[in-house]
Amino acid sequence: MSLLNQLFNRGVFGTKCKTCLHMSISRIKLLQNKRDMQLKHMRKEIAQFLQAGQEPIARIRVEHVIREQNIWAAYEILELFCEFILARVPIIESQKDCPPELREAISSIIFSAPRCSEVPDLLQTKNLFTAKYGKEFIAAASELRPDSGVNRTIIEKLSVSAPSGEERLKVLKEIAQEYNLNWDSSSSEAEFSRKHEDLLGGSKHISGGAALPSRAPAKQVSFSPPPSNGAHYTQPTEIKPEPQHIIPAPRSLIQTHVSSTNEIQPSINNDAGPVRETRPHSSEILEKARAAIASAERASAAACSAAELVKSL
Repeated sequence: MSLLNQLFNRGVFGTKCKTCLHMSISRIKLLQNKRDMQLKHMRKEIAQFLQAGQEPIARIRVEHVIREQNIWAAYEILELFCEFILARVPIIESQKDCPPELREAISSIIFSAPRCSEVPDLLQTKNLFTAKYGKEFIAAASELRPDSGVNRTIIEKLSVSAPSGEERLKVLKEIAQEYNLNWDSSSSEAEFSRKHEDLLGGSKHISGGAALPSRAPAKQVSFSPPPSNGAHYTQPTEIKPEPQHIIPAPRSLIQTHVSSTNEIQPSINNDAGPVRETRPHSSEILEKARAAIASAERASAAACSAAELVKSL
């Protein structure tokens, strides 16, 4: 019974695979003819833009032309692979594993099926190969593993990355030569060779006019040495910095300034004694506090007497 099922399934796989491949080849030919006409029309428009001096528009439109040319070239290779597999369907049907000579063609179709939405028959062919060889084989081709065997040209032509500046310039020159245009490509060459800054990541350098915010200069404090006759010592006064550029002093002057400040500090500590003597004693402070309390009591008594007089009136 299992042998009959295998024979039945084998016949079903071969029939479905041939049908899908035939449909894929027919649809690819139709799409190539349609895309060929579109490419001719687009190249003619770009030639008109170059002749009118509208190079910025031509540089943008040429990317679409390159993308259409890549898809056209990928369809051409896929058509050859479909014909190659179609001629060897009996070999695929008779063997359990994928034949080595068909690995590149089958893997390329599996990789291209989800990227060529205009050819849905390729997706059905991929589903047949999934049932035949398993999900691991399909994942290797879809994820481009080292042993996948996908055609390198198919990978490059179906890539979604933007074309390089050299490739765009090459196609523009081909279009100008095709329509016999006397076009000067110096401005386009300069535009394609210029490296544009990534504005999403922020500016990479600081312009010459802008300067980093400088720190405010520290406040300078001048110390006047105390008089030698024992008079009262005055506190140091702050000198506010003037809004002008500060010229750095020589190292010798800085050292002399530091030494002078070191000599001044002991003199301040030594003269602290006479300053403390001029402060009022604690007895004087108590007497003043008592006098203040007495005056407050007299004021409150006067206020009470005034209130009583108001009430009596």
